[in-house]
Amino acid sequence: MNKKVILSLIIGSVFLVAAFVYKYFENASTKPKVEYIHNEGKTQGTFYSATYLQPEGIDLQSKIEEKLQQFDLSLSTYNPNSIISQINKNVDTVKTDIYFDEMYAMARSVSEKTNGAFDITVAPLVNAWGFGFGNHKRDKDPDLKSILPYIGYKKIKLENHKIIKENPHIELDASALAQGQSTDVISKFLEENGCTQYMVEIGGEVMCKGLNPKGEKWRIGIDKPIDEPTSMEQDFQTIVAISGVAINTSGNYRQFYYRDGKKYAHEIDPRSGYPVVHSLLSATVVAPTCIQADAYATAFMILGVDSALQICKTIPDMECYLIYSDKNGKNKVVYTEGFKKYITE
Repeated sequence: MNKKVILSLIIGSVFLVAAFVYKYFENASTKPKVEYIHNEGKTQGTFYSATYLQPEGIDLQSKIEEKLQQFDLSLSTYNPNSIISQINKNVDTVKTDIYFDEMYAMARSVSEKTNGAFDITVAPLVNAWGFGFGNHKRDKDPDLKSILPYIGYKKIKLENHKIIKENPHIELDASALAQGQSTDVISKFLEENGCTQYMVEIGGEVMCKGLNPKGEKWRIGIDKPIDEPTSMEQDFQTIVAISGVAINTSGNYRQFYYRDGKKYAHEIDPRSGYPVVHSLLSATVVAPTCIQADAYATAFMILGVDSALQICKTIPDMECYLIYSDKNGKNKVVYTEGFKKYITE
């Protein structure tokens, strides 16, 4: 092959490569940039929001709400047709589903690790004190002697997708897990649809992955415990930056009432039957899943500062941040060593 032919082939190849590169960048420059999508709405008597980057720019809101409706049919005590509502009504034919089974496994684990401070059979007590899905009479203390025989996580068991109760008066309340669990359900759904950057929040239960639209970790505020249930003021105790974990805060400063000058908060100790009275004002938990963070934040509010810290330190990949009132009535903060890495200010 002579030199002219070789030169022509080389020049031709260069032009082909140049044309390909030009066409590639021309297509890349004209391809629309994918933006974060934000959805919000109502679910489980509260609100949800989801901010996510879907690779094809597909808005998933209708499918998110379909998932939430499916979840509602399992664990909502406000839905008379849900699995948990039918179990509470002792419908013999009802069988549990994957959502219920997951909830029950986590509830049982947390109950065992907290020596019964966390207990999903607490429903009759929560209702009797005027905080649950039953009547809201708050004019006098309930008759605990008539209720406590039906309280205790060891008095139920799950076998072959059926809950077996020692007594038909036992009722279940999964409200300390359900919102966290539904947050996990939506997070998993987003990942199944190609989303690796997202934040899901349902009723204050938050799960984050990847980075926010600014290219930073997701920033979440931990509220100062303001003793006013109707207050719209939002003052943060601190701000955390998280990714790849869930976070939840439980406190006694939102759901409470006064009777005869005494404060009754919604955290009920299933072992005594009474609303808890101690210095812990709020418990924030960071964990691998939101159902875990939700359950332990509730349990820690029952246990109090010292026991909460002690138990938290024994559980891998879990950290907590506790706000409490000292003997002079001033708010103080204590947290596990591993929580430091999340604090930004």
